[in-house]
Amino acid sequence: MTSAIEIPRRAATQEVTVSLSPTTSPIGERAIHSRIRKASIPIGMAIRQPTVLHPVENEDLRLLLLENISQEAVRAFQAQGFTVDHSAKAMSEDELVQRIGQYHAIGIRSKTKITERVIKAASKLLVIGCFCIGTNQVDLHTAAKAGIPVFNSPFSNSRSVAELVMSEVVALSRQYFERGYEMRQGIWNKQSKGCWEVRGKTLGIVGYGHIGSQLSVLAEAFGMRVLFHDVVNIMPLGQARQVESLRALLEQSDFVTLHVPELPETTKMISKTELAYMKKGAYLLNNARGKVVDIPALIQAIKSKHLAGAAIDVFPAEPGSNGAPFDESLNPWATELRQLPNVILTPHIGGSTEEAQRMIGEEVSLNLSRYLNYGSSVGAVNFPEVDLRPITADQDSNVRVCHVHNNIPGVLRQVNEVLSPYNVEKQYSDSKGDIAYLMADIADVSPQDVNRLRELISRTSANILTRLLA
Repeated sequence: MTSAIEIPRRAATQEVTVSLSPTTSPIGERAIHSRIRKASIPIGMAIRQPTVLHPVENEDLRLLLLENISQEAVRAFQAQGFTVDHSAKAMSEDELVQRIGQYHAIGIRSKTKITERVIKAASKLLVIGCFCIGTNQVDLHTAAKAGIPVFNSPFSNSRSVAELVMSEVVALSRQYFERGYEMRQGIWNKQSKGCWEVRGKTLGIVGYGHIGSQLSVLAEAFGMRVLFHDVVNIMPLGQARQVESLRALLEQSDFVTLHVPELPETTKMISKTELAYMKKGAYLLNNARGKVVDIPALIQAIKSKHLAGAAIDVFPAEPGSNGAPFDESLNPWATELRQLPNVILTPHIGGSTEEAQRMIGEEVSLNLSRYLNYGSSVGAVNFPEVDLRPITADQDSNVRVCHVHNNIPGVLRQVNEVLSPYNVEKQYSDSKGDIAYLMADIADVSPQDVNRLRELISRTSANILTRLLA
């Protein structure tokens, strides 16, 4: 187990970060919920309507959304009264360190890196949203140690990626990427040599998750035979068949497509040895993660004509913004790769469709809003998943405690001692590794008691971050 990472503690008066909601009027001496009775959210035909929870301290919630995240997500946050700063570009680590301290939430895609240094500078940060599939651009361990859950959208762009792969399969087999480029150069080069139908060919899918399984169905509709390899046994769709090893898949496939996460065990999982296992004249497609393929080894396999082509949408190092060069300043083999015949290079556009970005924006913005407003961590990738049924509009003296703490013995006893003068209507706790998360709804809490509750819970020995919602 890695040693604990020191996260700067907030000053005593700020140690408890309080979630901020669309309305920021003072609580005063009146009932905590009286100001929001008209803001309850109807759900179905429920007799008791859930209420929108609000902070017990007044501060505007500020969100930073980078990398041209969907405008629908921006509007969704703004509709809740959040202050949103939006940028079409990624930010460097130095830029984030300078600016992150003023934000309570941040939304990124794949280019922005949330490192340990950034998290240590994020004195107000409550939650991170990755508006994409992967989360390897975030230091998940450090975020969890700081009490910050990370949400992503693991399934929303699956169809878009699967469709791109099928288009690449056809483009490679017909070489029309090359023919189209030649036409733009004024060269007429009609030929059939080395061009094939995909019907009857074998597609090998490495990683049979949401993308791989959808791709499997699309490929069979084209008349392809489908094999797949995965680290777990999975029931195949259609006529697809799971093979026992990566080598077996490589040796039998005309097209090999990768759909795995970036992990230590998947880094360069396709290198010189694996490329040699592939059939002569086969094609490799990588729409997964840039470090999964050993690019110099792939270059040699194509130059030697062992492989007939490749399609690559992801790279070990990628430019931070549109218009930036893709050259040796990022990857030492960039020029050599660009010069290869029948190699399709695309700028990480697998999930870049209007449909996918809309669905990603909806899913991640909903998860961020649910955590900020209600404390729900369901769907977090680095954090215990905890949720409680809503506080209803008629429970106007209830307070929700959201307590992130180190996973050590005795915490519940300490917290419950603090809560013992009140009626705990519901409570749920869970842990993930070194981090635990407790949610509790407390009844009959007066406005005068709120600050005392917050102070007492924040003084418990294992406290990381505590929020009170009312």
